[in-house]
Amino acid sequence: MKGIFPVERFQNVETPFYYYNADLLRETLNVIRTEAGKYNKFCVHYAIKANANPKILGIIRESGLGVDCVSGWEIEAAIQAGFPASKIVFAGVGKTDKEINLALDHDIFCFNVESVPELEVINQLATGKNKIARVAFRINPDVGAHTHANITTGLAENKFGISMQDMDKVIDRALEMNHVKFVGLHFHIGSQILDMGDFIALCNRVNELQEKLYARQIIVEHINVGGGLGIDYAHPNRQSIPDFAEYFATYHKHLKLRPQQTLHFELGRSVVGQCGSLITRVIYVKQGTNKQFAIVDAGMTDLIRPALYQAYHKIENISSEEPVETYDVVGPICESSDVFGKAIDLNRTHRGDFLAIRSAGAYGEIMASGYNCRPLPKGYTSDELR
Repeated sequence: MKGIFPVERFQNVETPFYYYNADLLRETLNVIRTEAGKYNKFCVHYAIKANANPKILGIIRESGLGVDCVSGWEIEAAIQAGFPASKIVFAGVGKTDKEINLALDHDIFCFNVESVPELEVINQLATGKNKIARVAFRINPDVGAHTHANITTGLAENKFGISMQDMDKVIDRALEMNHVKFVGLHFHIGSQILDMGDFIALCNRVNELQEKLYARQIIVEHINVGGGLGIDYAHPNRQSIPDFAEYFATYHKHLKLRPQQTLHFELGRSVVGQCGSLITRVIYVKQGTNKQFAIVDAGMTDLIRPALYQAYHKIENISSEEPVETYDVVGPICESSDVFGKAIDLNRTHRGDFLAIRSAGAYGEIMASGYNCRPLPKGYTSDELR
């Protein structure tokens, strides 16, 4: 089974480009809102680093989600898209003074702080503006996730967060400061996680840390468990919406929240991943000595995940219903790693056919580059190409 695309509408659109199924995105957001809404004080933020296309941000903002930013530029994109500053959290291990000042000027909801030096700078800059900065401490829980090594973030060896053994003294330091307010704890163990056991392990660690704080009569207002829920790259048509019911239920069952606490999530890939496809045309079909190549006009500059992570994306020939043949699907970049897939079964492919590289709504368009002086790909929603 292949995805359904308005191929006739693609004829006059310059390839490669990103195509976003706006109906699927809205359906996904409705499921998130419904499933999170089953539980008291579950608050979902969209991780803007997954996709910052303004049209996508507009749809997400309409759904009522907050937003998780990891740069000042993402904060600006969120504000421009209409997200209220009161729903913006600012994370990241290397916030600059300029970015911190921007966040203070907008009076965002919270900074997710990753080190004592960062805390001190936030306090200094907030003092200069006579403001109180709300902060949550990102604690590195030393929980491994069953995912690619490059996208784990919760191990002691990773650059992110404050170690568990330093949590008490960092909190003590914050309580001494006049221009920061300690409001929460933040965690994030990685991305593309499909094993709920990883999230259960995080819940157990958070419970342990909460008990330590409770012994000191400290109950924080907000617990933020990050995101990390993965998508089904192998079967985007069969499972186009992740299992949010199980995801939120896992936290409801295993995380011991106090009645006054709010639980925050920062979902990115699971929100937008399946709604986006990279649409590319076949330039040449080349018969090699041992294999057949479909050479397309998209490259690793347009979608870097296969080259960077050896990531799998399902590829479909949406122009052909001929018998299936096997191809290596490769791009035009002068790099041997510019390969989207090897030994891929496609309907017989010809020059000019459209291929859809699926599940590319997250970390696709946003990570595109201008290597080889190539232009950045444009993005279109189904609302525009009906």
